[in-house]
Amino acid sequence: MTLRVANCSGFYGDRLSAAREMVEGGPIDVLTGDWLAELTMLILAGNRLKGRPGYAPTFLRQLEDVLGPCLDRGIKIVTNAGGLDPAGCAEAVHELADRLGLSPAVAHVTGDDLTGTPLDLVNADTGERLDATPLTANAYLGGRPIAAALSAGADVVVTGRVTDAALVTGPGIWRYGWGPADLDPLAGSVVAGHVIECGCQATGGNYAFFQDVPDLAHCGFPLAELRPDGSAVITKHPGTGGLVSVGTVTAQLVYELGGPRYLGPDVVARFDTITLADDGPDRVLVSGVRGEPPPGSLKVAVNYVGGYRNTMTLVLTGLDVEAKARVAEEAIWARIPRESFDAVDVTLTESGLLRITVMGADERTAGRAFSSAVVETGLASYPGFHGLTPPGNATPYGIYWPVLVPASGVRPQVFVNGAETPVPAVPADPQPVSSL
Repeated sequence: MTLRVANCSGFYGDRLSAAREMVEGGPIDVLTGDWLAELTMLILAGNRLKGRPGYAPTFLRQLEDVLGPCLDRGIKIVTNAGGLDPAGCAEAVHELADRLGLSPAVAHVTGDDLTGTPLDLVNADTGERLDATPLTANAYLGGRPIAAALSAGADVVVTGRVTDAALVTGPGIWRYGWGPADLDPLAGSVVAGHVIECGCQATGGNYAFFQDVPDLAHCGFPLAELRPDGSAVITKHPGTGGLVSVGTVTAQLVYELGGPRYLGPDVVARFDTITLADDGPDRVLVSGVRGEPPPGSLKVAVNYVGGYRNTMTLVLTGLDVEAKARVAEEAIWARIPRESFDAVDVTLTESGLLRITVMGADERTAGRAFSSAVVETGLASYPGFHGLTPPGNATPYGIYWPVLVPASGVRPQVFVNGAETPVPAVPADPQPVSSL
C-alpha cells in the first residue's frame, strides 16, 4: 500500500499546465504544490498593499483544469498557495467551484501569521536584533493541521506558511495515522517532501549533469510513492521528459540544506541516515531515514522593508574597458556623492556591462536623483557612452529575517467549509535550537 503524492509547482510562477499533466499522466492520490518562498511572502504583501490578493492566483488557474477530475477520482489537493490569506484563497476556491458546478469540501489552515504579535526579533542565524517593523511574520507550521483537514473530509486544503515538506507529511499522517512518536516514518515523509517540493529539480531540472537528462524541455514533475514506514519511491509519470536517478535525487536532497539534522515542526529528520537505491527506470527508493523529536521552537519568516533600490547599466566598448569604468564612476559620483547611499554595488561583466546599484532609505535620492545623475554624464564621460536603462524611480526592497518563537505559543486552526475542526497538539523537545 502506497500513497502517491504528486507535485505540480515548485515556486510561484511554475508551469501552469503541470497540475493537468500530473492528474492526467497517471494514477495519483494527492496533488500538492509549493507556491511559497520567503521572497513570495514579500511579493504577496506588496500585492495586498496594492489591493490585490494576498494569495497565489495562479493556483486557481491550475485548479480550474483539475478540480472536477480530482473530485471524480478522489484525489486530494493540498497547497500552500494561501500565502498571507488562506481564508481568502479558500473562498476563491469555493467561487471557482460554484462556476464549475462543483461542491468540494474546502479547508484552510491559519495560525501561522504572527504579524502584529510581539516578537523577539533576534536573527536565528546571526544573532543580530532587528530594529524595524515587520511587514510579514509567518511561522512555519507542520503537517498535522493538513492531516486534521483531510481527516475532516476536506477535498482541497489551502494553507499559509507551512514547511515545504509538510505538504507530503500531512497527507502521510492522514493516510497512515502516524502519531508524534512515529519519528522514523515522519522523518521519511519529510525527506520525500523535501525531494519533490521543488518540482522538476528532482527530475533533472537545474541538474549539473544536464547532458544526461533526456528531453529536458518537457521535464515531468515528480511524485513520491509514500509507504507506511516512511520510505518512498521517487518517480515521475511514464512518457514525460527528464530523469529520476540517484544523482538527481541527491542533488535535490542537498538543496537548501545546512547540517545533517533537518529540523521541522513535526520531527527532526536525520539526513545522514538516508539510503538511496535504484528501483528501476526513473525510480529511486529513499529509505532508512531516522527521526528525532521536534524542537521546542518554530521558525518565523519575517520580512521588512529595507529601503529603496535602483540600478543603471552602461555599456563599455572597445579597449581599456576597466579604465572607462573608472571614468564612468568618477563622473557619476561627482554629480551625486557615493556617500548619499546606504550601500552601493558596482559590477563590471566580462561582456563590458557596468551595472551600478544603489540602496538607501530616501526614495528620491535612490530614484531620480541617482538615475538622472548617470544620464547627465552622457556627453562628459568615457568614449562611446551608451546606457541600457532610462532614468527611473527607485523601487522598495525587502529583507528576510528569520527568528524563532516557542512552538507552544503558535496555535494552528483548521476550518472546513467555514467550520473549525480540532488540531491535535504535538509534543516538542524542550531543548532550544539555534536555527530551523
